Amino acid sequence: MKLIIAEKPDQGAKLAAPFSSKKQAGFIEISPNDTFPKGALVTWAVGHLCELVPPDYYHPHWKKWSLKNLPIIPEQFQHRVITSKWKQFNIIKRLIHDQRITEIIIAGDAGREGEAIIRIVLTLCKNSKPMKRLWISSLTKNAVLTGFNHLLDEAETRSLYYEALSRSCADWIVGINASRAYTLLLQQKGIKDIFSIGRVQTPTLALIVQREKEIETFKQEEFWEVVATFHMNNNQYKGKWHKENDSRLKEKELAEKIRRFCVHKEATIQSIEKKRKDFKPPFLLNLSNLQALANKRFKYSPQKTLDIAQKLYTKGIISYPRSDSNFITKEEAKMLPDILFKLSKLEHFEKYFPLQVESILNNKRYVNDKKVSDHYAIIPTEQVTNPTKLQSEESNIYILIVEQLIAAHYKSAIIDYTTIQTLVDNRATFLTKGKEIVQAGWREVLYKNDDKASNDEDQQLPALREGESGHVFDVDIKSGKTQPPKRFTEGELITVMKTAGKALDDKELVHILKNTEGLGTEATRAGIIQVLKDRKYIQVIKNQVFVTEKGKLLVEAVGDSILASPEMTAKWEKRLSEIGEGKAAPKIFIEQAKNLACNVLETANKQVENWDFKNIDISSIESFSSKNKKGRRQTVVGKCKKCDGQIIDKGSFYGCSNYRNTNCSFTLSKILLGKTITQTQVKKLLTKGKTDIIHGFKKNSKTFNASLILNTTTYKLEFKWDN
Repeated sequence: MKLIIAEKPDQGAKLAAPFSSKKQAGFIEISPNDTFPKGALVTWAVGHLCELVPPDYYHPHWKKWSLKNLPIIPEQFQHRVITSKWKQFNIIKRLIHDQRITEIIIAGDAGREGEAIIRIVLTLCKNSKPMKRLWISSLTKNAVLTGFNHLLDEAETRSLYYEALSRSCADWIVGINASRAYTLLLQQKGIKDIFSIGRVQTPTLALIVQREKEIETFKQEEFWEVVATFHMNNNQYKGKWHKENDSRLKEKELAEKIRRFCVHKEATIQSIEKKRKDFKPPFLLNLSNLQALANKRFKYSPQKTLDIAQKLYTKGIISYPRSDSNFITKEEAKMLPDILFKLSKLEHFEKYFPLQVESILNNKRYVNDKKVSDHYAIIPTEQVTNPTKLQSEESNIYILIVEQLIAAHYKSAIIDYTTIQTLVDNRATFLTKGKEIVQAGWREVLYKNDDKASNDEDQQLPALREGESGHVFDVDIKSGKTQPPKRFTEGELITVMKTAGKALDDKELVHILKNTEGLGTEATRAGIIQVLKDRKYIQVIKNQVFVTEKGKLLVEAVGDSILASPEMTAKWEKRLSEIGEGKAAPKIFIEQAKNLACNVLETANKQVENWDFKNIDISSIESFSSKNKKGRRQTVVGKCKKCDGQIIDKGSFYGCSNYRNTNCSFTLSKILLGKTITQTQVKKLLTKGKTDIIHGFKKNSKTFNASLILNTTTYKLEFKWDN
């Protein structure tokens, strides 16, 4: 009899679904069948059942946070069962040592983490029985049966276990030592908080802080543009004055002078240039693409999208979601006609049929065995489902995945772009741009409502000829202001993490990060963003990522050390990839991690002398003076103006401590017109009735500076303008 160990309970149920079976406590018993003549047992982990032991497990004195105890480097790493998961661990252990079991099938997710989760359990259970590996990318009945009938020898995927183990141990070494060192050194500066540092999270945070600095140091400038309306043989169109392709003027007087010069003057079309562009359909989706798309369309966080996609995968209706590939193999491509035929019978998708391209089997843009490693792109499976029968959020993600596949079976979008140069009175040159959609192609599927011209840059142009003459019908001056860089959305942050290598100077490292997909992996990026939220380094408000004072301080403290650079991730990912391919030794990698930890400690001690946090609101980071009922520390920033309560930093806003007792509704927004209102400013507001002048409030297209005052009648914030 064989024992199948899945990664999660619902996954275990799917693996047992093709067979006659009986549910037991913590496992499923499969009756004898063609695939398992003696029957089989299916059990499961509950995600990660085990964890690396804490420092004090190795040496009691490592429990105390002290610079004298660093570096913390165990001679041999050990794992332990997570306290809340002992029950399931004991069930697995009992089944492993059941005399009826002659072979173990590792059936975690097909990737390095899925490999590690099961193998660590097997190691702690001291398994000595032969093992096989189930390697599948979907949980449909056909995929499960095919997988069980074509099991891999465990040796074929063992190196992935070494890769995962090497990553977790190396991250532990650097994370533990760096986090303790910087926390203790910052405490010497009077900053009483814990600072977590990680190989991926810290470079990601540095990217967010860099964008925040760009926003803060941005100096807005006003500009003016001259826009003329031309009459040519009963046709009308608009153009912008320009000089060497620059249409913006810094002086209003000069814009007015150009306007006056052009009024009612003769105009001649100097040149007309047309360019036709062919936009091929987009690639199939990998996880990062799906997360970015779902965030843009539905404002879902990356973690939420991954959770939803995991549910769809477990239901068997999409392929494995933690994929980094945009391609499928020829074997998967052979199944597409059946999948598409079933989709064509559903009301939601029937409008896209018949397809413009019958098959993509021979199109290497989508079907390329060489570009599929562990998993292929995220596509719907043959278990086609009506989206109306899914929960709303599941339906949204399922539709995104289906429409991306359908779009691949459409023709290119062909658009003509026209550029016209119009000369007024042989002196002033105006630029006109327009576009015409010649063939909508795949845009009919993915950009159904986006084909109409929305601004002057994309105006629909009449039929015009080069050399044609007419006159200026009207001239306007339009004012505007330069805009600061925008804060990342969560979806954009996923993309930024994926392309972080572009910021490196070293071409070899850029290539490494390109091949390893930047900071983190498809499976971990959403979790990294969540860690940054949980550790109060960032806040996400209305889908915009704001860095906190704590996040700024950590990046300032780390400075330009390797901890804040994608460089370390690039080198590590290269070595980890080689370990996973069986080309590098884990032991050497761990030794390098130990050396790096020592180097980090040395760097941190040198940096202390140069630390200067004068531009950071330290008070919002320092030790807290209040705790909520769950024991979480909270910052008190002042007295409530409506009652005798205290105003507490609640994370996304400031609120009264008496809310639950007396229903006091006094609150203050933390983000106001794009600016973070710091604890220091709120303290001044509550004590003095007024904040300092805060620069950079933004409303519509205008930016202004103002102090905040509190209206003691309405208890609402009001602006006091900076004259």
